[in-house]
Amino acid sequence: MTSPRLPLVIGHRGAPGYRPEHTSPSYELAIALGADAVEPDIVASRDGILVLRHENEISGTTDVASRAEFAARRTTKTIDGARQTGWFTEDFSWAELQTLRSRERLPKIRQSSASFDLQSPIMRLSDLLHLLDRAGDESGRAIGLVAEIKHATYFESIGLSLDELVAAELTDAGWNSGDGRLTVESFEKTVLDQLRGRGIRSKNVFLLEAAGSPPDLVARFGSAADSYASFLTPDGLRMLRRDVEGISVDRQMIRPRTNAESGTVSSVLVDDAHAAGLEIYCWTLRPENRFLDRAFRRGSDPSSFGDWQRDFALVLAAGVDGVFADHADLAIAARDAVVTSFSSRGTVGGSA
Repeated sequence: MTSPRLPLVIGHRGAPGYRPEHTSPSYELAIALGADAVEPDIVASRDGILVLRHENEISGTTDVASRAEFAARRTTKTIDGARQTGWFTEDFSWAELQTLRSRERLPKIRQSSASFDLQSPIMRLSDLLHLLDRAGDESGRAIGLVAEIKHATYFESIGLSLDELVAAELTDAGWNSGDGRLTVESFEKTVLDQLRGRGIRSKNVFLLEAAGSPPDLVARFGSAADSYASFLTPDGLRMLRRDVEGISVDRQMIRPRTNAESGTVSSVLVDDAHAAGLEIYCWTLRPENRFLDRAFRRGSDPSSFGDWQRDFALVLAAGVDGVFADHADLAIAARDAVVTSFSSRGTVGGSA
């Protein structure tokens, strides 16, 4: 019998609980804290350079709004059906973007991280790949990459094919070796299929929301597009297994439940995904009261840490294959605690 595999701890945009997300210090800290992998969000510049930002609208994560020379670039666009006003990566060359400085996206909640504002430039995907190679050589352990491709259908509509750009970048950097370090994820399955068609040897993970429909299907079929929910049924999950290796969902969709008699933790969605032959990941473990279920909040300050230990433990013990965390060290501590408490019951980790 194969031993259960421990769930991966993935540094969500690095270690944004401690440093502004998508910066070199954030990724370096996540690795130092023991993250098994890190997760960048990938968008593009006007000249086709792949840059790491949570969204292509960058006023919340850079100093672009304070830069007089870029004031005229402020505009309103509709991205995946949502109307947004701000500054967008695709309206800047890489030479312009690299003059910007990063800042904390949640300054009221993460004041300590915000103290590092404006110290780090925007990163390219190529910068992160080099950082991971160097860190792997120095640490002697393979550090995985979970690359999220953002707004692929939108970028395709303006002449920037992210599948082509990402495939070329990964191949040129030696990250298409099939060594197991590479995972690619997206809320749009089309771009995952396109990457596979370009010969990218990654584990592919389909990101699923609790409501709505994938933007690529909406662009193709309009109101007749399949919903995310349709993929989450047992039949939908089995169909997904033809094309992807895993799914990733909001942690609220896991809905862990504890058996009062045995103390074991389970989840219908986790069990259904594994029954379909899929791995299942969830996002995002965060310790602050603002992000915890009411039962685990402590005090009235939304930025204070609540009972994150119990909160994280429930999700980890439900059998997920990996978790995204803003504080990799806390997720690892929770995983260790779950191993100690539950390993003898065989409830730790995902499918073997």
